Amino acid sequence: MMKLLRTLSMLTLALGLGLCVPPRAAADEDDPPGRVARLGYTHGSVSLEPAGTDDWVSAVVNRPISTGAKLWTDRGARAELHTGSAAIRLASETGFSFLNLTDNIAQIRLSEGVISIHLRHLDQYETFEVDTPNLAFNLLRPGDYRLEVNEAGDTTAVSVRGGEGEVTGRSQAFTVHSNQHATFAGTDQLTSDLDSLGGYDDFDRWCGDRDNHEDHAASARYVSPDVIGYEDLDDYGRWRTVPDYGPVWVPSAVVAGWAPYRYGHWVWISPWGWTWVDEAPWGFAPFHYGRWAFVGGAWGWCPGPVVVARPVYAPALVAWVGGPHFGIGVGPGVAWFPLGPREVYVPPYRVSRTYVTNVNVTNTTVNNTYVTNVYDNYRTNNVSNIRYVNRAAPGAVTATSQTAFASGQAVQRNIVKVDERQVAQGQVTRNVDVVPQQRSVLGAAPTTAVKPPGAVQTRAVVAKTAPPPAPVAFAKQLQAIQANGGRPLGRQEAPRLESQRTEAAAPVRVVKPAAKPVPIESVAHPKPGQSSPANRPVPRAQPAPNLPDQPAPQPQQNPRIREDRPPSAQPNRTPPSNPNQNRPSTVNPNRPERPQNARDAEFKQEQQKLQQKQEQERQRLEQKHQQQEQKAQQQVENQRQQQEHQKLQQKQEKERQKLEKKEQQQQEAKRRQKQQQQRPRQDRPPGD
Repeated sequence: MMKLLRTLSMLTLALGLGLCVPPRAAADEDDPPGRVARLGYTHGSVSLEPAGTDDWVSAVVNRPISTGAKLWTDRGARAELHTGSAAIRLASETGFSFLNLTDNIAQIRLSEGVISIHLRHLDQYETFEVDTPNLAFNLLRPGDYRLEVNEAGDTTAVSVRGGEGEVTGRSQAFTVHSNQHATFAGTDQLTSDLDSLGGYDDFDRWCGDRDNHEDHAASARYVSPDVIGYEDLDDYGRWRTVPDYGPVWVPSAVVAGWAPYRYGHWVWISPWGWTWVDEAPWGFAPFHYGRWAFVGGAWGWCPGPVVVARPVYAPALVAWVGGPHFGIGVGPGVAWFPLGPREVYVPPYRVSRTYVTNVNVTNTTVNNTYVTNVYDNYRTNNVSNIRYVNRAAPGAVTATSQTAFASGQAVQRNIVKVDERQVAQGQVTRNVDVVPQQRSVLGAAPTTAVKPPGAVQTRAVVAKTAPPPAPVAFAKQLQAIQANGGRPLGRQEAPRLESQRTEAAAPVRVVKPAAKPVPIESVAHPKPGQSSPANRPVPRAQPAPNLPDQPAPQPQQNPRIREDRPPSAQPNRTPPSNPNQNRPSTVNPNRPERPQNARDAEFKQEQQKLQQKQEQERQRLEQKHQQQEQKAQQQVENQRQQQEHQKLQQKQEKERQKLEKKEQQQQEAKRRQKQQQQRPRQDRPPGD
């Protein structure tokens, strides 16, 4: 067992160090992305503009965020998103959106405010880019990054605590290394200042606390590190081993009659279509990955394989119940139940066979042949021979009216009771034939007046990677969706509705720097002794041509360095052959140059420290898990002894009652016998 755990740990570590598989080469261009972002935390007034709409609504936790969706944190508010490989946190008064979010590209638009990014790993084929009004910033290594855009939109401050990034302007490119803070002012021509990182402010400390909580999540032992939302499972449930399914997570403190996919609402998110949004604070990973099983009188979540390249996100892993003989008694209705372990999910949206295979084998233990057979049966409407274990589980089927379903109302407040015979006679389908409406896209949250200023919404940003066109407006998709029987349009099908549309989700200026990036310390104006700003960049710095260049400050030691990818795994990084080639002679004249092999040795040393830290953490989690298992076993043994004691008491009570009844019967018999003996004396005449 220990050898197996160690092997899985090393494989997971290898994946984290960039030894990943290439993107899906055989996948069809119509396949949706295999990942989204999860809005996992909000504090204060946080608003959302769903992709394809012009309406702002209050942001709801657990809503999937995809390309084109926009967020705004009002004054005093904060928000947190996860994309699997990264945690993205927004400070107060921050305008944020995804210009593009696919399997290989995460492209963020930061129009104003502050964001912090904790990047755990970066795959070989992956691009992570943040576009601001005056520059594009590419994250080249795992680490901690902070970007700040001032209110005027003409200054961006970049802080790197462990990691490395590349800044691209109109005709300039710079590299920002670990333990550096650089401020870039201007739009047509960047003016840069270099400063020390300084201390942590409240936002930094909050981000650090959130990272620390995730780094110590025991659930990481049971799920793939790219399963979005696993870090919340520890606080709301416990893991136990089930012989048929392996590790199973069981939620705690759920209400009576609780079942998966019952407490939340449905929204329409293109290109997946109907998507489940759960109301539980832990309700993301168990509803978009893995499967559910009814074990020992309770529901448990069975995650997929731990060691995979990246688990594929699904909008809702359910089977729909319908057909011509199905009804709910109050008009048109919708019913569904959660898929069980080893059962195949057949998406209702347009996908390739490769996608169907990937979305199943990364989320449950099933072989490719069985997936193909079930997929072919669905395509030929031959699903009567497929048995679904949860279809007959107690209380597994949830039903509601089409009106409540399509309008994003809370399902638990609009449940319709369905007879078991109706469920048995109903046909299991891959799609629910309900046409969405505008409210379906907005979801259950009310509209809000809290939104970014108009200048922030229309502010253009600089991009190094050309983003795709903006998502087609939902109003223009609706007629095509109706003609498609309520099924979502494919990724290549929707843009054909606007053949002349070429603009991105927001005004974007794509730039291609003419020169290779140079180290920021070789050109920036150093400012030794000045502390970094709090939540806003410093006011626009004016160039000082009459001041002599000063030596750049030495980097400070950073205890949270997470650089765990070698430079060879950075396809977007082009390190200069001689970092000091373009450096003026007046800069750092007494500082000896550090050779490249010294940097490589330092990186290897940091990598070894990281591996040792991860091994120590794995051992700590393993020990904690053993203690939890021992405690759980002790609890089970105590419960068993208590049950046996109760059974013994019940048995003794029954015996006592039996003896008491027998004694009463004996006394009654003696009483009757005595009465019979006395009766002849009373009936004998006198004188006899």
